[in-house]
Amino acid sequence: MYLVLKLVHVLAVIVFLGNITVGIFWKTIADGTRGPRIIAHTIKGILRADQLFTIPAIIVLLIAAFAMTGIGHLSILGTGWILWSLILIIISGTAFGPVVRAQRRLLGVAQAALTSGVMDWTDYDRVTRVWNIAGIIALIAPLIAVAFMVTKPALPAF
Repeated sequence: MYLVLKLVHVLAVIVFLGNITVGIFWKTIADGTRGPRIIAHTIKGILRADQLFTIPAIIVLLIAAFAMTGIGHLSILGTGWILWSLILIIISGTAFGPVVRAQRRLLGVAQAALTSGVMDWTDYDRVTRVWNIAGIIALIAPLIAVAFMVTKPALPAF
């Protein structure tokens, strides 16, 4: 059962990190077009992908992780690499809130441009900076957690 949960956990991590990475890729491509219709379409797709992939993946990976700690008799607070990986996932999740709010605002700016014919690039670029900063945190934190999970370094715990 432990190995099945580990497989599920790893697959969920792949989906989680893959979707974040692909979202960054597609938004960068859409922004490069400077086309409000393409940008709006892309951001709608990113928001939908977060609902279908990112959020379910994080739920599955956490359930599998907690189940593995129980089956493997590992202390969450007493095993440094588990504790710090969990903290990094919490940091990533905390950064995800501003990412989603920024995505909704970016979509609103692009959709307004479709109606008015004028894109507010100042507002779009300002919100994109927020999206970039929060997005980097949301991506880098779980990447470090993956490194901890694989290498299992001796890290401080309670």
